[in-house]
Amino acid sequence: MNGTNVDTTGTTVAQRIAQSLPRLTRSHRQVADYVLEHPLQVATLPIDELAAAVGVSVATANRFARALDFDGYATFRAELVRGFESLVAPVERLRGNLERPSTVAEVFATALDESRRNIEATRQTLDHAACEAAVERIGKARSIYIAGFGASAWLAGLLQHGLDGSCNDVRLLSSVSGVTHAARTLTHAGPQDLCIALTFPRYLTDTVALARIAKGQGCALLALTDRPSSPVAPLADVVLYCQTETSYRPNCETSVLALIEALTSAVALRAPGAVQSASRILQAVRPWLHGGQGPVRGELPATAASAAPAGKRRKKKKAAS
Repeated sequence: MNGTNVDTTGTTVAQRIAQSLPRLTRSHRQVADYVLEHPLQVATLPIDELAAAVGVSVATANRFARALDFDGYATFRAELVRGFESLVAPVERLRGNLERPSTVAEVFATALDESRRNIEATRQTLDHAACEAAVERIGKARSIYIAGFGASAWLAGLLQHGLDGSCNDVRLLSSVSGVTHAARTLTHAGPQDLCIALTFPRYLTDTVALARIAKGQGCALLALTDRPSSPVAPLADVVLYCQTETSYRPNCETSVLALIEALTSAVALRAPGAVQSASRILQAVRPWLHGGQGPVRGELPATAASAAPAGKRRKKKKAAS
C-alpha cells in the first residue's frame, strides 16, 4: 500500500479515481480527467504516449498510477485493458508487430499462412449437424434477412450474392438507410423467415440488436460468428463458427468468406431446379459478359436465324416460276 487509503477490492479504475480524487495533485487530476474521458484510448497507450497526450512528464504519469494504489503504470494499464480486452487486442497485436520490423515479403507470407490456418481450423471444428440445419433452414425460409455491419457488411453482401441464385427473397439489412430502416424491415419478418447474423470481434451492437428484433418477431436465427461467447451465439437457433485470428487486422475475413462459399455451395446443390436456376441467371447476365454475345445452347446464331427465312423465300420464288 502507498498510504492513499484506497479501498481497491473489486473496484474499477474509474472507482479508484473517484476514491482518490480528493488527494490527487493538480497534474494527477489532469491525467485522471483524460483517463475518464478516453478510457479505451488510454488502454492502448504506453506511458510515454499517455504523458505526451496529457501534457505531463512520464514520471507524473507513473506517480498517478501509484496514487491509485497500483504498482506502476503497467499494472494500471493492465487493469484498464481488462474491461476492453476484445476491443484492444487487435491494437496490441499490431503494436507488437511494429516493434518487430518485418519485410513486406514476410508480412505477405505471414498473412497468407494465417488465412490458411484459419480456414483449416474452421474446417476441422465444423459441426456437421449445424451445417445440415443451416442449409435446411435457408432452403425452407420464405424470406431471408442478412444482418452484418462494419467489416461484416461486406461479407453479408457476399452472402446475399451467393444465396440470391438459390433463394427467392434475400434481403441485405445493411444499407445507406441505416440500422433504423433495417429494424423497420424486420417488422415484416415472421416464423416462416430466417435472419442470418454475421458478427466477429469487435462485435457491433447493431447486429446484436437486429438479431434480438428478429427473434422477437418469431424469426429463426442463424449466426456466423467466431466463438460461443459471441453475443449472438446464445440468441441463435443454429451457429456456424469460424476462426478469425490474425496478427495485422481485427479479424481474418478470408476464413469467413470460405465458410460463406461453403454454405452457399451447399444451398445451391440442395436447391430444387439448381441447373435451371443457373441457366436463367446466365441468360439474364449474358449481355454483360465479355464474349457472351455469342449463341447460347438451344438458340440459333443471329446469321442463321436471319438466313432461314431468306432461303424459304428463294424456294417459293422458284416454285412460282
